[in-house]
Amino acid sequence: MTLPSTSGFEIELAVFAAALETALEDLLDETVRPGEIERPPRLMAAIRHAALAGGKRLRPWLVVETARLFGVDGTGVLRAAAAVEMVHCYSLVHDDLPAMDDDDMRRGRPTVHRAYDEATAILAGDALLTMAFDILADPDTDADPAVRAAMVLALARAAGAGGMVGGQALDLAAEGRYEPDGRPQDLDAEEIGRLQAMKTGALIAVSVEIGALLGRADPAERDRLARYARLLGRAFQIADDLIDVEASAETAGKATGKDAARGKATLVALEGAEAMREVLGGLVAEAEALLEPFGSRAAALSDAALFVAFRSR
Repeated sequence: MTLPSTSGFEIELAVFAAALETALEDLLDETVRPGEIERPPRLMAAIRHAALAGGKRLRPWLVVETARLFGVDGTGVLRAAAAVEMVHCYSLVHDDLPAMDDDDMRRGRPTVHRAYDEATAILAGDALLTMAFDILADPDTDADPAVRAAMVLALARAAGAGGMVGGQALDLAAEGRYEPDGRPQDLDAEEIGRLQAMKTGALIAVSVEIGALLGRADPAERDRLARYARLLGRAFQIADDLIDVEASAETAGKATGKDAARGKATLVALEGAEAMREVLGGLVAEAEALLEPFGSRAAALSDAALFVAFRSR
């Protein structure tokens, strides 16, 4: 299977990431906001270590690009995108902890608990999560309280027990963490798909949903975009699993080979790498078909599907 080039999209994503970095720096400084008492310097430094460490910034990009599909842009949209990225960064900080995945490197540098300590890492993650909802609830993000409430609800559902956090719990159970004898559970393809849709796909899907809410998309448009986002989430996780199997730690910017070492359930382990590359091609084709009614306005979202499926890190 010949893999398509994604270099053009990577350049676009890098340009966006620089703008998002500036927005995150402003939101994560030590300036005390109304209703706050103090922002402890060490805590804020750990938060910035987690959130300003680079990365693809795909999820916030999806927020901005989906809103732009409906002609909506500006500071408020970028704030909402930053909120989604904060939730993503919080999840990485907590996933890296010794009690979870016990990772030493993230995005090419020490994880937060290695750079600081475990307690500070936990608190940094807690703060990033709550600050995300602070930003979404702020009128500076959107003047319409109904839109703000809808964004808060959507992100809470995607990030909580029925979404990302629940997916992590299922993942730990699949590794045998919850079994009396410590043996991993054998999951079938449907169970693995559900786990991954929660742990990884939910936050990708809500990124598109928040962009659609900001863009005032109608119900039919939101449904079409939701289906596109679910396909994107599936493709992202399959590609991530392939990277874990095939890439070096230097290329990936994090430890690789972890899934096999822990007996983690993945579709790549179950079905094989070559079969999953074929599945990726089908997911991209389905995603592109869902975007066709939007015409050329959705070209960037179509490019995102290719990037997600065939990236190397």
